[in-house]
Amino acid sequence: MEVQASTEISAPASAVWTALTDFARYADWNPFIRRARGSARPGDDVHVRVRSSFGLPLAFRARVLDSDENHALHWRGHVLAPWLACGEHWFAIEPAGDGRVRFVQRERFTGLLPWLGARLLARETRRGFEAMNEALARRVTAPR
Repeated sequence: MEVQASTEISAPASAVWTALTDFARYADWNPFIRRARGSARPGDDVHVRVRSSFGLPLAFRARVLDSDENHALHWRGHVLAPWLACGEHWFAIEPAGDGRVRFVQRERFTGLLPWLGARLLARETRRGFEAMNEALARRVTAPR
């Protein structure tokens, strides 16, 4: 199962990248990934805490698989065991012209729990992605 959400942001890719990879500040602006710590360097781990729309927190550790500054971040994590629930996540920052970018989040889920709860998981994930995308856009376009 795969879920995707995107938005256009009126900001340069470098501003979006800076906010996306400043994990320590996620609690200041991110309604979906409430906490993250770690590094965006390939091979490093990111410890993530996500909040669903019904308030249940979910914590996991993800390994950064690829990181292309100002363009893409890709990680894979699992909950308890990969066979139970595994997610591979992509963040992409694509040029959209006139100082704008298209920000895309995509997640591919595998494992028993995603299979059992596919409809609920897809709905909750899409809501979270959309909320994060909107908040990221506000974060990088707000006057400082």
